[in-house]
Amino acid sequence: MVTAASSVAESTASLPGRAPRRLGAPRRPETGDGTVAFWMILPAAILFALFYIWPFLNGFWLSLTNWDGFSPPRFAGLANYFRLAHDPIFLGALRNNLIFVLSVLVLKNVLGLALALLLNRALFGRAFFRAAAFIPVTMSFVAVGLLWSWIYNPVFGLLNAGLDAVGLGMLKQSWLGNAHIALYSVIAVDVWKWLGFHAVIYLAGLQTIPAELYESATMDGASRGSRFWHITLPLIMPIVFINTILGLSGAFVRNFDIVYVLTKGGPNHATEVALTYMMTKAFQDGQMSYASAMGYVLFVIVGLACALLLALMRRSRLEV
Repeated sequence: MVTAASSVAESTASLPGRAPRRLGAPRRPETGDGTVAFWMILPAAILFALFYIWPFLNGFWLSLTNWDGFSPPRFAGLANYFRLAHDPIFLGALRNNLIFVLSVLVLKNVLGLALALLLNRALFGRAFFRAAAFIPVTMSFVAVGLLWSWIYNPVFGLLNAGLDAVGLGMLKQSWLGNAHIALYSVIAVDVWKWLGFHAVIYLAGLQTIPAELYESATMDGASRGSRFWHITLPLIMPIVFINTILGLSGAFVRNFDIVYVLTKGGPNHATEVALTYMMTKAFQDGQMSYASAMGYVLFVIVGLACALLLALMRRSRLEV
């Protein structure tokens, strides 16, 4: 028996990279990849839970109460949500949000793709024009808002002065004071700011298309329009969906700054969007719970819209 145990110890010691284990010693558990991954992810998971999940759940609970930010909250159930359904200003803000989203999605995608197609050609000074198109993206919302508030100024604004200079003085407007066109004036500023961002994304997608496809189509006699519809557009369709999702989320939840700086929701709530109305109710009227309910309604709307777009993108990939 002693001889057998000695032979086992010798054979164990002869294995490369493994230290000999004394007979009868307790076996230590080996640390697997799953355990290492758990301990590495745990700090980030704790931070995510503290700064995202807990505020989300706590904010939803606050939306079920009446709270002014100072006194103890009183449970009110779904009263805030029922109140939203009958609030004409909030419903008007949602309608403005819808107009904002649809206009921005169409303009950013159409103009962004057109600009990307132009910048993708071999033009003199192409690098300069690419940089110039992206400069508005790097500007802050406050700077953009102040710049365009001066351009739109009905007295000394550059836009009305330019219309006078080209003989179109009859088109002069109070661009931010007219309730019928103020929202579209704000939309134009938002499109101007983010057009370069979406054009760069389209440009990156265009540069991944093999040039051989265009050369083969040209040899087969395809026109420029046919090459665009049958080669370019199908191959950049994932980029279209990405730009659409980015534009959708931005138009819903990132339009506060530009609207607040330009019009503060006026005139007479003509440019009021959900975020500006939420800010007014929360910090001016002291209705924190009511503003919180607006945020969760907006969250559901944006989530459903993004889920629908993702489902359409997955379906289009399956069909291809």
